[in-house]
Amino acid sequence: MSVYLISYAASYLFARAGYYWLSGLILMLAALFLYWYDYRRTENIIHLRGLFSLFWVGGEGVACLKLSELSSDWSIITWLCFLVAYLGFYMTFEFMIRTQGSAGGQRSSWFSFKGYEKPLFLAMLLTTVLSLGAFLIEAAVLGFIPFFIKGMPHAYSTFHITGIHYFTVSCVLVPALSVLYFSIEQGRNGFRLVITVLMDLIACAIPVLCVSRFQLILAVGLAILTYIAMEHRLKIIYGVGLLLGMIPIYVILTIARGHDVTYLNGIFQMKYSQMPIFITQPYMYIANNYENFNCLVEWLPSHTFGLRMLFPLWALSGLKFLVPALVDFPIYVTKEELTTVTLFYDSFYDFGIVGVILFSCILGAVAFFLMRLVKRVRNPIGYLFYAQFAMYLILSFFTTWYSNPATWFYFALTGALYVFCSWKNNGRHE
Repeated sequence: MSVYLISYAASYLFARAGYYWLSGLILMLAALFLYWYDYRRTENIIHLRGLFSLFWVGGEGVACLKLSELSSDWSIITWLCFLVAYLGFYMTFEFMIRTQGSAGGQRSSWFSFKGYEKPLFLAMLLTTVLSLGAFLIEAAVLGFIPFFIKGMPHAYSTFHITGIHYFTVSCVLVPALSVLYFSIEQGRNGFRLVITVLMDLIACAIPVLCVSRFQLILAVGLAILTYIAMEHRLKIIYGVGLLLGMIPIYVILTIARGHDVTYLNGIFQMKYSQMPIFITQPYMYIANNYENFNCLVEWLPSHTFGLRMLFPLWALSGLKFLVPALVDFPIYVTKEELTTVTLFYDSFYDFGIVGVILFSCILGAVAFFLMRLVKRVRNPIGYLFYAQFAMYLILSFFTTWYSNPATWFYFALTGALYVFCSWKNNGRHE
């Protein structure tokens, strides 16, 4: 922790002096050290605190580089919020270790899940059918499929029927479920093997047809994290192969969304206009979210005291249609097209810096108990819960996950599949 505090203070001072490269570099190195610290102690490459350290602190370091004209010097409140967001998580996690004992425990073996092969296969089948059916309904009612609409950058946003779309995007869970299935079944049933591969192809095709790069990344990311959580390892060659395979698909989807290089450069406003787009795009998808948080800090006239973070309740219950004032709050961003924000945006919107502290402490406590529980899991679906939480920490710089109805829909569906698999397995491993 002392390394982080010293690095953070140095980063702040360098930023104030205008040495942005040094400011960002220090935080990125600190993020690597903090991740390595947790990995060294546990040999867990998806240690939840380590992941949060690497991506939250590292993302802040990227933002500190100030490579875009949209970047500005952050207010002191913004710096303090980013500081306590990490301190709250880290210190709560550490406090739980010292009072509750290690978050470790005896790892479950895939062998202990024998008998879950058929329930997992049925869970995949149900999820795929629900997702595909919802997609076909949306396509029929709306009269178009985004992938085949040219020159319309926001086609995905309009491909949305209230209530139905949650089921459409549930396809992101299918690849992770197939990982669980293959780890246990080991490819012994040829017929199910073929059907499972087909379901994976459908699950990946739906985000492509919806022109949703994020949903595709989420599907692949959840599968990878689920595999690591269950097998406790990942061969580098597999990771590299997946990355190389994703690049052309990502490029195709970017083109399909009407986001050519001229369009993107016009939005991102890089200080160095000749910056390659393959650097500019990921940089801005990380850095500008922190800039948007600073906009919130500087422009927010008053706090909303819980209404923003309760958006999933207003959305899933339908109250947002009956009482529009519950969700009628502006979003403060650097540019209209760049609306992604950080994990802590809504907590500050609701309660200011106090909300950021409390929310980060809650996340730290949940991370501790989830790491403890996953080592003793008796239903393989438990690994999918872990993978989802880990994914949201990895993408902590991207959006307000826990104010997003889709997040809670995924958790609810995962919970339903957990109960379903336990029931089909007659509760023998509970």
